[in-house]
Amino acid sequence: MEFAFTEADAAFRSDLVAYLEPELAHWTRSEFGLGSAVFTDFSREFVRTLAAKGWLTPHWPVEYGGGGQGAWQHFVLGEEMWMRGEPRGPQYMNVNWVGPAIIKYGTEEQKRTLLPPITRGEVFWCQGFSEPEAGTDLAALRTRAVRDGDGYVLNGQKIWTSYANEADYCFLLARTGTVADGRDGISVFLLPLDTPGVEVRRIEGFVGAHSFNEVFLTDARVPAESRLGEENKGWEIVRRTLAYERVGAPRYARAARVLDGLAEWCRNAGLLADPGIQEQFGNARVLCEAARVLVYRVIDERAKGKEPSPMAYQARAAMVLAERAVGDLALDVMGSEALVEHSPGDAQFRNSLGAGIAAGSYETQLNLISRLILELPKG
Repeated sequence: MEFAFTEADAAFRSDLVAYLEPELAHWTRSEFGLGSAVFTDFSREFVRTLAAKGWLTPHWPVEYGGGGQGAWQHFVLGEEMWMRGEPRGPQYMNVNWVGPAIIKYGTEEQKRTLLPPITRGEVFWCQGFSEPEAGTDLAALRTRAVRDGDGYVLNGQKIWTSYANEADYCFLLARTGTVADGRDGISVFLLPLDTPGVEVRRIEGFVGAHSFNEVFLTDARVPAESRLGEENKGWEIVRRTLAYERVGAPRYARAARVLDGLAEWCRNAGLLADPGIQEQFGNARVLCEAARVLVYRVIDERAKGKEPSPMAYQARAAMVLAERAVGDLALDVMGSEALVEHSPGDAQFRNSLGAGIAAGSYETQLNLISRLILELPKG
């Protein structure tokens, strides 16, 4: 079997790295802070430069403003971005799964209107999935969309909505059927956040700058044309979307780079000769590599045009373990210095806290693995 990247993908990575190293030499996500105004402003400008070079949506079809390069080049881009702290900010959602969902399920009018601003790096999207009583169980969501003439009236609440305070649109789930319908009564709406009746409220966090929000919908009216796909058929879109989201953030790439930095720190501190520390480094490296290989299996399925499989849940769980292992290692070897704000230890520990929550909790991934891969009975 041949595990190497193609010459074209390797050349793309080389060109990308040559551009990113000087471009991001003075930027680190840990200094700007996830969700901070400085971080968001930087991201808006940065993605426009990527778009101008054709590197924001290289994997999209050419007819929709992409480069037509396929899944692997897209993932090369993702690895290099996440290795450097993801300077695209929320744009990775736009290009990884919001845009592809619109390409697959959208009307020609939706594609014509919504895709070009994404390819130019001009808009932010957020994800309106979780609710106060429907976080890991999306089928229990209560936000309602009631048909009224040529549109819908939305009422409900979303929570933990990253970047909603900065976003232009929300990829929103709402119930158009009855609660008894479960998954069969859910629809997807492409909601402009300046719609009357939409209110965004901050949720203060303890691991860095503000990024989470609540979104309240009070008699917010949207045209029927804002619905993505068929009414009550949103779960198919959600299932595909979540499969893309699970591996859309290759966190292992950043964890592996932090691990290299920690090794250099230990070498300078005279700690790297300690067999116990060597073992910790070895374990963390194995977890990073295992996560990478599992993610590559998912990307290989995508590149071959296969339907999303449960392998994405394995990959997602493995990335959480890698992030946590490197975070724990940083605290162990750096001691009190890991508590210094913006230090590698501080930054990695903060990242590892969020790793098991963002894009679906770690525990939920384990439940899905037990049910869909191991085929274990429900407890």
